[in-house]
Amino acid sequence: METLYHQTNQLIQETSDLFIRLEKNPDSVDIEDAIQSRINAVNTNCEKLDIMVFKTPLNQRPMAKMRVDQLKYDNKHIQASLINAQNKRRRREQERTEREQLLSRRFGHDHTEITVDYMAQEQVSLQNSHRNVDEMIHTGSNILDTLRYNRETLKGAHRRLIDLANTLGLSNATISLIERRVAQDKYVLFGGMFVTLTVIGLVIIYLL
Repeated sequence: METLYHQTNQLIQETSDLFIRLEKNPDSVDIEDAIQSRINAVNTNCEKLDIMVFKTPLNQRPMAKMRVDQLKYDNKHIQASLINAQNKRRRREQERTEREQLLSRRFGHDHTEITVDYMAQEQVSLQNSHRNVDEMIHTGSNILDTLRYNRETLKGAHRRLIDLANTLGLSNATISLIERRVAQDKYVLFGGMFVTLTVIGLVIIYLL
């Protein structure tokens, strides 16, 4: 078991060294294949080591299992790193392909006209948007001015209402005084008429 363990550990070390080479040449598929080959070999050895663990004495079994589990963990980490490197390489290849296709594309007369028309429409759309924004700002400014004017108008109306209320209060008092004076004048008039008619009546009675 010790021999196979050391061989497997050596494979993991070799795989780590291959990653250093892959960093210097990230587009090398051959290095990726070599790494994957060693990962597969480590997996195979770990399966064999799992069987050997159950054949070790009970007092040595926990330590042996821990060592094998560490090999498995390191190998899974290496596999994840390889997948990440492969995905990056594929993205780079796709970006290069798309860039080459874009650079090699040749636009004809119709495509040029379509592009120009599209740019003209986009410019008109931007101008319309700019004009709409200006109109919105102008409308908002007018609304604010109207609100300020209405506020001043309401303040003036409020002051006039207060003055009118005060004036109406004085007028009501004056009208009340006038009404009382009229009532008093009526009593004086009616009393005077009664006295005058009584005197005339007495004069007629006694003189005739």
